[in-house]
Amino acid sequence: MTYRKIAQHLLDIGALIIRDKDNLFTWASGIRSPIYCDNRLTMSFPVVRDAIAEAFAEKVKDLGDVDAIVGTATAGIAHAAYLSQKLDLPMAYVRSGAKDHGKGEQIEGIVIKGDRVVLVEDLISTGGSSLKAAKALQVAGAEVVCVLSIFTYGFSEATEAFEREGIPVWSLTDYAEVLTLAQERGLVSDEDALLLSQWSQNPRMFT
Repeated sequence: MTYRKIAQHLLDIGALIIRDKDNLFTWASGIRSPIYCDNRLTMSFPVVRDAIAEAFAEKVKDLGDVDAIVGTATAGIAHAAYLSQKLDLPMAYVRSGAKDHGKGEQIEGIVIKGDRVVLVEDLISTGGSSLKAAKALQVAGAEVVCVLSIFTYGFSEATEAFEREGIPVWSLTDYAEVLTLAQERGLVSDEDALLLSQWSQNPRMFT
């Protein structure tokens, strides 16, 4: 499974939405963006979600022994489920914080101290939410072998953050691949492509 094939799938189902600079998206991080990747749509397309699970499975098999697949709440849960089923591995998921009711758990499912786990995320922007989930798993005594995502914006901020924490990260496709394909399909004008390229180098340029 190549980067391009996953990028094609995302464009085919309308998961990538591009807006002009007068109608930007606002992310939870405060970043204002001309592009939004809605990977939740992949759940509604069996062929696409299976292609993602298969590509993830190929990567996991290269990581050595893995004891469990863990999804991030909420967008990573479904893909962790598809992947764990394909690999016949236990699955759990990590909330953004501990519940304030019930057992007060942050990790749902069983993660045992010493487990080697793969964390599944739908996309990586700044990397903050993924690393927070990875930290929760480490506190529980697990080893985070790798963080997998469907898509990454490729921000240097995220790359540096993962490197600082010593946590490997790998994505099925990235911003550069999607932008190139969108241009080839005539979905992005040369003017918009220039803006999108500038923004990827300075994602806080509109903030």
